[in-house]
Amino acid sequence: MVEPKYPGAVERYINMGDCYDKDSLWPLRQEIMECMAGYKGCYQRAYRCLGAASEIMEDQRSALLTDALSQKLAKRAHGILIREIPRQRAQTPGRVKQRFLGAVTHRGILCLYGTAAAQCQRVYLLSDSCGLAHEMLIHLLAGITANGHDAIACPDPMAPDRLAHLLVPRLGLAFLSHSGTPSCPIKPYRHIRLDMAADSELMRRSRPRLRFAKKVSAALVDESVASLAQAKAMHDDLESIYNPHVDFGLVDKTAQDIWTEIQSLSTQAGRN
Repeated sequence: MVEPKYPGAVERYINMGDCYDKDSLWPLRQEIMECMAGYKGCYQRAYRCLGAASEIMEDQRSALLTDALSQKLAKRAHGILIREIPRQRAQTPGRVKQRFLGAVTHRGILCLYGTAAAQCQRVYLLSDSCGLAHEMLIHLLAGITANGHDAIACPDPMAPDRLAHLLVPRLGLAFLSHSGTPSCPIKPYRHIRLDMAADSELMRRSRPRLRFAKKVSAALVDESVASLAQAKAMHDDLESIYNPHVDFGLVDKTAQDIWTEIQSLSTQAGRN
């Protein structure tokens, strides 16, 4: 439910509850309440597990991210910009849209690599099992927009303050990070193994810590997926109870009435 900011003057309430057959639902109230029991708890458990997994992955990343590595990735990004991004005198920087390309769902971790491939023919695949892609992507994003090109920045669903992918549809160019799960079906134009950029001695010393972090974070993600799947099953049961007792004709009529109202307001605004 969204509360109107200016009720009556600009927005108004729309009560979709009028579309329920309340007389038919009343005898089913106990069954409905049983379906709802524990429903929110499944989501809360999933979010806690994902939060813990994200913290462990951040620890894994910080174990390898040194100043020298940051400089190395920035230099690599600069080389890509020189090779791939046409230099032009931009009156204004390019615009950045944020869009998630992946998510953690009841079916596991999903990433719509096909969506990126449909817009971008040249794909840089960044193999990244330690969460280092963001360090390169932020430099690429800055250089792309500085040259006046629009970009789509795709946050990491596990850590939305960090970038996981970057698309530049106008140039047919994409930078997609890949940690191994899910598999990436795209044959890349260029393949960059970011893990190889880390200091080899530091990587060797950190290997037990990294192995442990990956194992624990993977277990936490699996638990969150199981919780989401349980919530989805409960929602399906609830929907199967409600569905026969919803007047979908009234739902459609309500939507059409609102659309007619919007068109009328748009016409009035044009006249003014």
